[in-house]
Amino acid sequence: MAARLMAEDGIEDYALAKRKAARAAGIPETRALPDNAEIDAALAEYRTIFETTAHPARLQRLREIALEAMRALGDFNPHLTGAVLKGTAGRFANIHLHLFTDRGKALEPFLLDQGMTYRPGSARFYAGDREVVAPTFTLERDGVEIQLALLTVADQRTSLTTHPGGTPLERVRADAVAALIAAGATF
Repeated sequence: MAARLMAEDGIEDYALAKRKAARAAGIPETRALPDNAEIDAALAEYRTIFETTAHPARLQRLREIALEAMRALGDFNPHLTGAVLKGTAGRFANIHLHLFTDRGKALEPFLLDQGMTYRPGSARFYAGDREVVAPTFTLERDGVEIQLALLTVADQRTSLTTHPGGTPLERVRADAVAALIAAGATF
């Protein structure tokens, strides 16, 4: 049920989807719930059954938009992460890029020079038990939000998670995204 909520309602937060599914099923949220890998497998199955044509085309377009953004932001060492990378992105998915740079103060002037409008914010990650709060800049391109999380070069050498003890976030450079596009890979 959590996978269906993610697919149909556009929920990207696994924990939120699990809690909503537990409530809908009438079971306590503290019970053993599926892990993220199980939800990803169920999402892949859902998309294979119900979105045979739409999902691969949507995913390809999201990856193309991500690659364009990564090339434009090349000086800031961008890496794609999240649902667009994993292939589980649905119709409401955002693109998540991590920028690993020690030139973080140059990002905002760069965006302004390029005429890009953005919404500032922040995101919380964890490197082991250490909390990392990263400034974010959310852009829009072709109706898709692109969230840029500004991290340091030192953060690139650590495994970042979205919560303590969580699964490390997979991330790839532009050349790997180009290879996914060329292969037409979906999952």
